[in-house]
Amino acid sequence: MSTKTVTDSKSAVIEHRDQLIASFAKGEKPQDRWRIGTEHEKFVYRTRDHRAPSYDEPGGIRDLLMALTEFGWTPVMEGGNVIALTGADGSVSLEPAGQLELSGAPLDNLHLTCAETGRHLEQVLKVAERFDIGFLGLGMWPDKTRAELPIMPKGRYAIMLRHMPRVGSMGLDMMLRTCTIQVNLDYSSEADMVKKFRVGLALQPLATALFANSPFTEGRPNGMLSYRSHIWSDTDPARTGMLPFVFEDGFGYERYADYALDVPMYFVYRDGNYIDAAGLSFRDFLKGELSVLPGELPTIDDWNDHLSTAFPEVRLKSFLEMRGADGGPWNRICALPALWVGLLYDQAALDSAWDLVKGWDMAARETLRSSVPRLALDAPLPGGGRLRDIAGEVLDIAHAGLAARARLDAGGSNETGFLDPLREIVRSGRVPAQILLDRYHDAWNESVAPIYDEMRF
Repeated sequence: MSTKTVTDSKSAVIEHRDQLIASFAKGEKPQDRWRIGTEHEKFVYRTRDHRAPSYDEPGGIRDLLMALTEFGWTPVMEGGNVIALTGADGSVSLEPAGQLELSGAPLDNLHLTCAETGRHLEQVLKVAERFDIGFLGLGMWPDKTRAELPIMPKGRYAIMLRHMPRVGSMGLDMMLRTCTIQVNLDYSSEADMVKKFRVGLALQPLATALFANSPFTEGRPNGMLSYRSHIWSDTDPARTGMLPFVFEDGFGYERYADYALDVPMYFVYRDGNYIDAAGLSFRDFLKGELSVLPGELPTIDDWNDHLSTAFPEVRLKSFLEMRGADGGPWNRICALPALWVGLLYDQAALDSAWDLVKGWDMAARETLRSSVPRLALDAPLPGGGRLRDIAGEVLDIAHAGLAARARLDAGGSNETGFLDPLREIVRSGRVPAQILLDRYHDAWNESVAPIYDEMRF
């Protein structure tokens, strides 16, 4: 989730609806300025007993963050607590139960992305040795109950934790017990955004399947391959899902702004504090009628904060976020941006991907999305067959897109090698969660404890 970085500047007051739409148009960039922003989360645990450390215990999350400042990171403070770090490689921040996230800098190519991830992991592993800490690459805690997990001292999380049970049964699980990998990508125009959004939504279930990595809940198989993805089905229907309107004629910036205006608010940030506005209307805010700030109009910063509180499978800000993947080990962190950059950053690849999915109707897309958490590559494909039937073709399209980009490393290799972990999944026909389940029933003797050794960074 987003972390607020306090600045001395104040953004413009929103006086016209056009300003909302312009916030998306300002994200347009020529192709030579398109960048890749990769985010990944990981669980933090004590190596001696697998417990999730609290924020303020000795050697806990606060000490972990402060130790990372030795590598040049600058603390971000809230209420006297360090809740994030900023630096040349983006930002390091906390999820609600102490999951550690790297939100990487916008970079030109996947070689730089993977190097950035490697630097981050090298840094956190050096600190981990000092504090008896390990990091786990999964989509969901394999054994922890909600009650066993600490809460981080971030104002927006306190508001969300109160609000989530009002609107769904699994929102607290989403906040406390899951981790993801996602990638943020640019667009050149409204039309380019629309096509990328549609391809991203239609094929997001394939990303979910390929990265499915959360088959355990509280120490036992949960019947799903991506329980993290299943959690979104009952988190908050007002701000999640496949967004059918994206596929309708006339979709663009204005229609997404209308959707975002209808997403209930969580908060307003003022003078270093989060004001609880959960369930209130941003439309009322635009009229100066927000009950918690009567007479006050929102700013562009308020709008950008609000956009970060919608959680569809693909999200629009001033860039597009691909949000469907479970957390995983190091090599799959680099594979996710490789998939989406290959599909969306080359015009021929984008056109081919759209040709593959444009005939799907919304009912079939929804069926595919709802089936993937349980079935992964065996989920029913629109028009017949199973998702696995197109997985290789999609990877071929992504491969061609990456080859056409011709971004080479110092050794002369292009970016296509970052797809190799996904190629292996498609070749074997088995997603990561299925391999974990095999280990659970065989070598692990129906215990998830060995996962802390086998899936740690």
